[in-house]
Amino acid sequence: MAKFELPALPYSFDALEPHIDARTMEIHHGKHHAGYVAKLNAAVEGTNFEGKSFEELFKNASANAAVRNNGGGTYNHNLFWTNMSPNGGGAPTGELAEAINSAFGSFENFKTKFSDAAATRFGSGWAWLVKTESGLVVTSTPNQDNPLMDTADVKGTPLLTLDVWEHAYYLHYQNRRPDYISAFYNVINWEEVSKRFKEAE
Repeated sequence: MAKFELPALPYSFDALEPHIDARTMEIHHGKHHAGYVAKLNAAVEGTNFEGKSFEELFKNASANAAVRNNGGGTYNHNLFWTNMSPNGGGAPTGELAEAINSAFGSFENFKTKFSDAAATRFGSGWAWLVKTESGLVVTSTPNQDNPLMDTADVKGTPLLTLDVWEHAYYLHYQNRRPDYISAFYNVINWEEVSKRFKEAE
């Protein structure tokens, strides 16, 4: 039976500096993300969850805490790494830019809303840009939850996410989460986010 695997980073550990430091990336990917993958494989082995895709797992995430936490931890980080690029930053273009303007009024308004979602998420969690049936929505989730889960307040296809667990930024930014959030905009891979937007049903 195929097991979930830790994907290689699409860039070197130091590629996102000075915005996200190499030591944080090394620990975040090699320890935290790897730990979620290992625990997810252990959690699904010999159960009805074995061999299922992330989407199938998350439809019943509320039924199994280990699958919910470690499945979310695995999927969310998979997306997070691809959402960033050493050549990132700037603003989206094309259809995604039009959809963001339509949903939020402007790119600046989107940034304000997304930053607020990330900054006001109490404790650990994630901020999201999600494609829903009614259009683009910004939301946040606690712990390792995501918008594909049956537990989500806002359900849809995740396009962009920001990890606001302290392990994602504390070595470099300490308790200055707003500074970390601001830095994230310098590395967003809008090309990848646009690709996900076009592929979303």
